[in-house]
Amino acid sequence: MTPVTPKVGAVAIDCADLDAMAAFWGALLGMKTTHRDVDWIDLEPLGDGGPKLAFQLVPEHKTTKNRVHLDLDVPDIRVAGERAAALGATPASEPMGDSATPYQVWRDPEGNEFCFCTAR
Repeated sequence: MTPVTPKVGAVAIDCADLDAMAAFWGALLGMKTTHRDVDWIDLEPLGDGGPKLAFQLVPEHKTTKNRVHLDLDVPDIRVAGERAAALGATPASEPMGDSATPYQVWRDPEGNEFCFCTAR
């Protein structure tokens, strides 16, 4: 039998409000909704040929730190943070790292962590 190497089809984020989460992440990343069910929304793929960003409706709310998060490369973490805050995100840390490649942890409207990273 030939081994099968999986391909990541989607990065799924559990959430309590599908519409709010899809609107936040769609606006932040400039991505449109491509599919919607009662308990699932897909946004466009992350980059050419990348996995979709998806949101799954779940009954429970987030209670602890994420074990997986998105690192978003930006030219300026301060400017990216200001835009994210205007969309409903909140900072989870002060900027960290060295002066050439700072990064900062943020939380989306439901508390899921993500990082703005200076492109390396």
